[in-house]
Amino acid sequence: MNFPDFSLLSNVVDIFARSIQPATIRVVEGRIASITPTGATTPDANLPYALPGFVDAHVHVESSLLVPTEFARLAVTHGTVATVSDPHEIGNVLGVAGVEYMLENASHSPFKFCFGAPSCVPATPFETAGAEITPADIARLFENPKIGYLAEMMNWPGVLQRDTDVMAKIALAQATGRPVDGHAPGLRGDDAAHYASAGISTDHECFAADEALDKLAVGVKILIREGSAARNFDALIGLLPEHYAHLMFCSDDKHPDTLVLGHINQLVQRAVALGNDVFHVLRVACINPVKHYNLPVGLLEEGDPADFIVVKNLQDFQVLQTYLNGQLVAENGQPLLPATPIAVVNNFHALPVTAVDFHLPTSQEYNTLRVIQCFDGQLITARVDLPARIENGLIVTNVAEDVLKLAVINRYQPHVAPALAFIRGFGLQHGALASSVGHDSHNITAVGCDDESIARAVNLVIAAKGGLAAVGADGREILVPLPVAGLMSDQEGQAVAGTYAAVDALAKELGSPLDAPFMTLSFMALLVIPSLKLSDKGLFDGHRFEFVDAVE
Repeated sequence: MNFPDFSLLSNVVDIFARSIQPATIRVVEGRIASITPTGATTPDANLPYALPGFVDAHVHVESSLLVPTEFARLAVTHGTVATVSDPHEIGNVLGVAGVEYMLENASHSPFKFCFGAPSCVPATPFETAGAEITPADIARLFENPKIGYLAEMMNWPGVLQRDTDVMAKIALAQATGRPVDGHAPGLRGDDAAHYASAGISTDHECFAADEALDKLAVGVKILIREGSAARNFDALIGLLPEHYAHLMFCSDDKHPDTLVLGHINQLVQRAVALGNDVFHVLRVACINPVKHYNLPVGLLEEGDPADFIVVKNLQDFQVLQTYLNGQLVAENGQPLLPATPIAVVNNFHALPVTAVDFHLPTSQEYNTLRVIQCFDGQLITARVDLPARIENGLIVTNVAEDVLKLAVINRYQPHVAPALAFIRGFGLQHGALASSVGHDSHNITAVGCDDESIARAVNLVIAAKGGLAAVGADGREILVPLPVAGLMSDQEGQAVAGTYAAVDALAKELGSPLDAPFMTLSFMALLVIPSLKLSDKGLFDGHRFEFVDAVE
């Protein structure tokens, strides 16, 4: 596609030269033909600032509940021009076909998506996924030049033990010159060094600075994550002054209501407001991901693709314009990319449930529960042992003590009994939530105050073949349908954000104190992040990497 040639006068930010000076950027056939300084040596207060676009160095596009083209339409308004995107969510549902769906949809947008080959589908053998991606599948994916890296190696025990399949996948990436992304929450010391020595190049799971320092010391680049569920910016931003050359920013998972409000631009603004050197911050946000992943993204140098942004100033980074290959794709907070038709693909076979399916009988007068303790803004959980509340021979919730029932329902096979456990931290006073977004196998995860409400919420999701549902004791129901693999909507981003905001608001009206209740719920089946999680096969101890009883 050809776009008009144009010239733009602005304060040009040269991150490499650490300089800012008024200059005219001339764009010809989608590339930077020249950058001609005006002769002034200091920025012109009457001009905006032009700089390379922002890059999200690790994100699961599916977690925005949007297909790639719609994700791009929201992201460009905040100055994001590229993402390093792991499609393992849809990979767990549809396998290689899911990855190919993301590539095909993304091809209808000028946004610079870099997709990886999912390394862990399924994430563990302790859950039911909809597909498997083998080393042979990864070799096939690597035949496509649009697959830029081996996506996060979540099976860190397999890396430490040098598992044959794990190492075969890493070897395929190394043989083709592709980086290998890591995922090793809490790994420290010798274990971190052994993990890195297998060829792991990044980690986005650090939740403490000392953990990040251990990994930096052995050559692993650290991604500072600030998403809708996991927020580690405050814990890690102190690393930036000394380690800026080895850091990147990422969101990992970003729900549509927060994507409407901002993206990587928010992290840049916060980092600069803390007094960090603006060139160091922009290197983290704009340069490091492009260099590490060899992205085809321009960096505002002569001859580069004309991928850049124009901001009002270098304090709040209000994005005035975003350009991709010389095309103006966003202006003053509005996307200029057209909406495109969205194909629907899925893998969903669960059948309706009843309240009885969630009953948990006991013949004992006293039981102890292993309760999952969840935390706002974190993916990790803890274990709390609490006495069971028993009524009419059933172990039931204790709403007054915030001990709610958690259920995971296999969505790939009909007539499979739900896995049940108990959880603290959701704070619901009545009603229930259910979601077909349940990392990483994406079975149906539900939490609620009573079995009737849980069944209602789950049945809303099943009837839609995917979605997010909240139900109240007063009969209120809100559903966000997600017909694309049970993960993404077939609607425009702004509309999805509005519906999501409504279901999120209902969850909070039901009593949840969590900032993003549905995002937190989606991670309660992610077995590779300690401590306790629930898969469709049972309660799982992420430290011991084995199943444990929910009731003793």
